[in-house]
Amino acid sequence: MSKNEHLYHVSDADFEQAILKSDVPALVDFWAPWCGPCRTVGPVVEELATEYAGKVKIAKLNVDENKDTAAKYGVRGIPTLMLFNNGQPVDQIVGAVPKSRIKELLDKVS
Repeated sequence: MSKNEHLYHVSDADFEQAILKSDVPALVDFWAPWCGPCRTVGPVVEELATEYAGKVKIAKLNVDENKDTAAKYGVRGIPTLMLFNNGQPVDQIVGAVPKSRIKELLDKVS
């Protein structure tokens, strides 16, 4: 598992407190260990967690272990990167995309 102190791991139990009540925008990586494209996006998400530390909270949510949150936000394909601002989902990317595309999303809110 990641040793990145800027990357959060959230669950159904703490999603509201960690993400919806965050005082900065939050990007959530909905993923699963068996998902190949998720393994491609994972290291990029970790890098961005460090680059955007203090500006955007970046978190990972394992959809196999946290089905309620994934269902609530209509996550059907993974990886899904969903951007939250002021407790609301404001944008999302589905599938493995280049780091530059994710940065464009983050730069809208940071």
